[in-house]
Amino acid sequence: MNITNKNKLWITIAIFIATFMNGIEGTIVTTAMPTIVGSLEGMSIMNWVFAIYLLTGAMMTPIFSKLADMIGRRPVFLTSVTIFILGSALSGLSSSMVQLIIFRAIQGVGAGGILPISLTLIADLYDQKQRSKLLGLNSATWGIASIVGPLGGGMIVETFSWHWIFYINVPVGIAVILLLLANLKENVRPHQKLKLDLLGSGVLMLLLLSFLLAVQFFGTETFSLRVVCLLALSMICLVAFIFIEKSAEDPVIPLSLFKNPLFTLVNCSALLIAGVLIVVDVYIPMWLQGINGESAMIGGLVLAPLAFAWMFGSNIAGNLLEKWSTKNVLALGNTIILLCFVAFTLFGENAGKWHFLPVSMASGLGFGISFTTFTVVSQTSVAKGDIGVATGFSTLVRTLGQTILIAIFGVVLNAKIANNLPKDSAISLEDMNQLINPHTAGNLPKASMLALRSILQGGIHFIFLISLVLLLVVYLVILPMREGKRKTE
Repeated sequence: MNITNKNKLWITIAIFIATFMNGIEGTIVTTAMPTIVGSLEGMSIMNWVFAIYLLTGAMMTPIFSKLADMIGRRPVFLTSVTIFILGSALSGLSSSMVQLIIFRAIQGVGAGGILPISLTLIADLYDQKQRSKLLGLNSATWGIASIVGPLGGGMIVETFSWHWIFYINVPVGIAVILLLLANLKENVRPHQKLKLDLLGSGVLMLLLLSFLLAVQFFGTETFSLRVVCLLALSMICLVAFIFIEKSAEDPVIPLSLFKNPLFTLVNCSALLIAGVLIVVDVYIPMWLQGINGESAMIGGLVLAPLAFAWMFGSNIAGNLLEKWSTKNVLALGNTIILLCFVAFTLFGENAGKWHFLPVSMASGLGFGISFTTFTVVSQTSVAKGDIGVATGFSTLVRTLGQTILIAIFGVVLNAKIANNLPKDSAISLEDMNQLINPHTAGNLPKASMLALRSILQGGIHFIFLISLVLLLVVYLVILPMREGKRKTE
């Protein structure tokens, strides 16, 4: 790359803006979701708004990363940002929950290329000494976005409308494209043979989609013919995926990594804790808005301190890993999260923002310790030549954990609400859509509102209980962990 210092500065600014845009999208939707559900009347499929974004992003990350090595950073990064802008604009224009889910899938495709290529560009532009500092600043940008996201989502919903949590990405994304077009110049790369595992990626996508659809339909149809066929398809895809990955030249998931017991156990626990994290992000704002009648902004304020505690927990993990075993550090992080979920399960219908704020903040400490440990141990438990692949797989596992478990939690909540709705009452699921939107809840009769709040509280409480069980399972996963000398020392 023939780039001046001025060009380098503007490219770096563009990278930070793109990272912030991508990072904030992961959290800004959570506080706006109750309002979106109330507007588009789609509580029964709300979980897909999160799941499809995570899924398409996870599937596209390794593909975009490989393409960036083969045809260049500039065209792939510009394409990723353009797709993200398109998906954002279309999401804002959605007039039904199905449309929003489809457009979020497009948005997720674009998001799948932004973060990995941002990190690659930093590596291209800076030497090793400067690179660490810039990667730290980029991580801080992501962290700030995680803090601003819930609060920003609430403010935008209260000030404008939920559509603007998506529209706001359009001018920001265009600014990133213009900065890159003006400053990022690349030499023409020699033609290289593509070694993309497209077949493996496609089969994995089909496997997950068929499984998630089976979970969705199971909530209303149990083991109907459609559910059985979808489960059968997912099993066939699983077998086919293993067969494809064994012979793939550059597999999406290198199966050889599973020969390392520590690496396997660490990522199994990461999958479970990542799924529990999304419970905090999604269902606490829903409780505050639907049960307490708080604004979307309050829902964001309650979650914002979690990110501060997360950063503090990350520093604690870094220090502890020099003295403690992986098992003990993960046990500490999991115990903190578990105690927070014990508190969540003890909260009654009258629990409000001042109950959730300190407990969700404390959970951030546990999540920070756990996720930092997952990353470090995933890298240090493999040979140096496998660090990149191991890091990519670890990120994929966490995303899949959130994708699968948010789908399951959504079905469980819907089933719990449907079972608790009085059969001989005028109260319906459509009224629940109205309840969780603070702008429309006041239109409900008081008696109906009180009954619906009690039903919603029972449903979310059950989700907290399931999460508690998953955290207990994490102890069973980390118990057999044994580690020798770390490979990168």
